[in-house]
Amino acid sequence: MDTGFDHEKHGCYDVFSRDCPPRAVLELIAGKWTMLALVALADGRAMRFNELRRRLDGVTQKMLTQTLRALEREGLLTRTVYPTVPPRVEYRLTALGGEIAKLVTRIAAWSTASIDEIRAARAAYDQRLHHTPRPLSA
Repeated sequence: MDTGFDHEKHGCYDVFSRDCPPRAVLELIAGKWTMLALVALADGRAMRFNELRRRLDGVTQKMLTQTLRALEREGLLTRTVYPTVPPRVEYRLTALGGEIAKLVTRIAAWSTASIDEIRAARAAYDQRLHHTPRPLSA
């Protein structure tokens, strides 16, 4: 399958290899909270920490902090601290972050559009699982 990726230009990375630098980026992006944070920030406006935390229902303060730090480290978002009391901190996607946010937003839209079909497949699977004879133990 041709992925359109120029291996020679990019150092011939193999994302299936555990030592491949792009694999670490893929693992970060594939994380639940990373994807949701990218979608939340995809409109380009800056958001404060607590605003993001409210938007990402269920995320802990620790997990959101780790997620935002990882995104900042990879150059996908900027963290701006304003000299106020208490300090005001805002997060905004970089141009690179905006690119991946567009892709992740499409995945989120696909999951919304496909949820009925996914639920039907899940129900059919669960039904088969409960009606499939199980082998006898030896």
